[in-house]
Amino acid sequence: MNKYSQLTIDIRYQIYAFRRSGLTQSEIAREVGVHPSTICRELKRNVAGKRYRPKQAQSMADSMSLQ
Repeated sequence: MNKYSQLTIDIRYQIYAFRRSGLTQSEIAREVGVHPSTICRELKRNVAGKRYRPKQAQSMADSMSLQ
């Protein structure tokens, strides 16, 4: 089993770019090397309107790791 690790800001910007280019969640997961459920959760937590916000997502992750 793989060890859990948080998404990096680089991966979050990749998710943003792939999403804008029209890739599905499964395709994005394959491209960045994570499980599709990781992408699903990431988008569920960090979509405002219809847009994924990678900078906001990273800020939230950083603030959670400080607690």
